[in-house]
Amino acid sequence: MLNAAKAEIREVDPHEVAARLDHFTLLDVREPDEYEQGALPGAIHVPRGQLEFSIEGRLGDKGAPIAVYCAGGTRSAFAAKTLQDLGYRDVVSVIGGFNRWKDEGLEWSTPHTMTQDQRIRYHRHLLLPEVGEEGQMKLLNAKVLVLGAGGLGSPALIYLAAAGVGTLGVVDMDVVDASNLQRQILHTVDRIGMRKVDSAKAALTAMNPDVEVITHHTRLGADNILDIIDGYDIIVDGTDNFPTRYLVNDAALLKRIPVVHGSIFRFEGQVTVFSPYVGPCYRCMIPEPPPAELAPSCAEAGVLGVLPGIIGSIQAVEAIKLILGLGEPLIGRLLTYDSLDETFRTFKVRLDPSCPACGENAGPIQIAEYDDLCMPHPVNA
Repeated sequence: MLNAAKAEIREVDPHEVAARLDHFTLLDVREPDEYEQGALPGAIHVPRGQLEFSIEGRLGDKGAPIAVYCAGGTRSAFAAKTLQDLGYRDVVSVIGGFNRWKDEGLEWSTPHTMTQDQRIRYHRHLLLPEVGEEGQMKLLNAKVLVLGAGGLGSPALIYLAAAGVGTLGVVDMDVVDASNLQRQILHTVDRIGMRKVDSAKAALTAMNPDVEVITHHTRLGADNILDIIDGYDIIVDGTDNFPTRYLVNDAALLKRIPVVHGSIFRFEGQVTVFSPYVGPCYRCMIPEPPPAELAPSCAEAGVLGVLPGIIGSIQAVEAIKLILGLGEPLIGRLLTYDSLDETFRTFKVRLDPSCPACGENAGPIQIAEYDDLCMPHPVNA
């Protein structure tokens, strides 16, 4: 069988592959314990036993040049034959595999891999070809800042922590109140009076010890926002007032950090993604805030308790999509949800060429307070 497979594939010397690393996509078909001990630079890892049902999700371009290797060149020969049978048109097997590669003194490294406990925890992610171990490592290395540990922040934080997002920042200056418990599912009765950021950290680390939770018990303002958001990959905005949203928008544009925006009101909610200088920003969508009397907070107008769970969960999905580069994020689209009609609708949000923040003739971004725009409400949706 091995001779028959080798008769139908092309084998190449390791030096030929090493000289053309920018040409080949490297595919490691060894077992996880072998891969953990060392791998070729930039290799995609798909164990031979999982190749048939997962490779098309990892390597979609069947015309791209692929160099397959195992430990000694046997499994890679069978893998190359399988890939050809699946329609991949430019596949080679590396003679002698990883062992010969090392013996020849060619470049290799020890990859960052998950522990056995992590493989068990994230097993359902690993089964998804679009995620796999590579995607899970992206989640573990990601840094997401969530503004507000209230109605929207609670489900967003819970699902981001459960998914294995390695660093979660939480900004909130409030304490847990009994009136929060109807919707803010991070918090419990025994934590009434506790700072929300501390309650959030206790809940999230108890759920997933992989996650580092960084707390910011402070009011988000022009004096601290650039320092707070610095270093994060994504901002999940669960604030409920216009001054803070404009402030976050301008700071995110300056730092070029995507913002997953969510908002709720009574029985309705909406989600969109602001990707700096790729899609519209918050000021493109809402150039000016409405009068304060037309924009009451949840504390004034009420909110259905389960509604922020739905909207916050969608925000978590959008953040994960951005981290993994999956699907079509809600950039330039506003998703709205009406819980009474049980309907979702999508509206286009267009770049405003005259936007004072991201438009063609926009001046330098100034980080300033906007409390005079409308009456502020606490970060406590």
